[in-house]
Amino acid sequence: MYKFFPHTEEEVREMLHRIGVQTLDDLYAEVPESIRFKGDYELPESMSEIEVRQLFRQLGDTNRQLICFGGAGVYDHYAPAAIQSIISRSEFLTAYTPYQPEISQGTLHYIFEYQSMMAELTGMDISNASLYDGSTATAEAVMMCVAAAKKAQRVILSATLDPKVRAVVDTYAHFHGITIDTLPEVDGVADGVALETMLAQGDVAGVVVQQPNYYGIVEDYSGWAETIHKAKALFVVNGVAADLAVLKTPGEWGADIAVGDGQSLGIPMAYGGPYVGYMCCTEKLLRKLPGRIVGMTKDERGQRAFVLTLQAREQHIRRQKATSNICSNQSLMALYVTIYMALMGKQGLCEAAELSYAGAHYLYDRLMDEGLFTPAFQQPFFNEFCVRYDGEVDQLINAMAEEGFFAGVKVADNCLMIAVTEQRTKEEIDRFVEALKKRIRQ
Repeated sequence: MYKFFPHTEEEVREMLHRIGVQTLDDLYAEVPESIRFKGDYELPESMSEIEVRQLFRQLGDTNRQLICFGGAGVYDHYAPAAIQSIISRSEFLTAYTPYQPEISQGTLHYIFEYQSMMAELTGMDISNASLYDGSTATAEAVMMCVAAAKKAQRVILSATLDPKVRAVVDTYAHFHGITIDTLPEVDGVADGVALETMLAQGDVAGVVVQQPNYYGIVEDYSGWAETIHKAKALFVVNGVAADLAVLKTPGEWGADIAVGDGQSLGIPMAYGGPYVGYMCCTEKLLRKLPGRIVGMTKDERGQRAFVLTLQAREQHIRRQKATSNICSNQSLMALYVTIYMALMGKQGLCEAAELSYAGAHYLYDRLMDEGLFTPAFQQPFFNEFCVRYDGEVDQLINAMAEEGFFAGVKVADNCLMIAVTEQRTKEEIDRFVEALKKRIRQ
């Protein structure tokens, strides 16, 4: 047998006998000869550990390390080095699935801490633990709205919601028979007047907005909760988790459900994942919440212990009645952001957010003073903003990559979105501006 096959010849014979064939060729007899591979595999020669490390180091060196000014939902935040060590501790790394609490106290403990921190960060009553990413969390919120409304099958999504999130919501809604309407935008923010008109038409289960919105704008949702609740609909706020350290929380806006991505809580950008979706709600909606709820109690000896308190919508319990099939959580990522928030503390989270805000506004002012761009919107922003460019945005992004910068994200043919986090120093921002001047004015 081949050395990279784990099965012995005896095991293979036993398998073939059980399924009623004589040889491995008989097993694949139905595969046409024309599509069978008959050559030699191009496998490299065996290497020692140090040679393997050198190979991957050489491959890694071929990547260009750009200074990141991109965002659009994924941000280059710093993560304390201690996180990697703590998540490798045995009580977390090897803890069993939380359905058997006597041998999974490590997992249950950090899920409890995660829920507590996210509920406080969002200003909501309850947090689950957790969802795949911010997009699926938003889609789950849409289904929660319909499940809570019972009869209404229409959900309104703001036009300023991230298009990537909207695409996932549309997919979920299509297969659940939910109608999605779009609330128009005016100068980069959702149209509150149009909202009242759309709610008056009836049959609305929920309204979903984003804060800060897709363009980085901080919208004013004063009075929205009252208007939406008057129409017997639910108010859903999608937000960047890290920004909630200083911005008004979904709870303060009167939201019923808060969702979003937790990537901004120190998770590396990592080419798009894995990330973690957070989802919090009011106590009234607790039994509509997908996922699980962990609680703290005492065992028979009076010692602190953690247990699964509620798992109302999980597929393995009520498979036929479940309105959600989220049966696993991004547990490692939930642990990651829990440790991040614990290490940073309230003050650290606020300082990181304030540095991001200050850096973005410093960069914006420099770009406007230099006349390199024009404002895309006349609206307040946090750490991300849009500018209009007279030339080709794609060409500018490629040119800036040659200068060592990821310049931002194209959101329209003439519109570039730029983000700044606490990782960007004043020196890097000034170099970025000088590189833009060079490329735009050459």
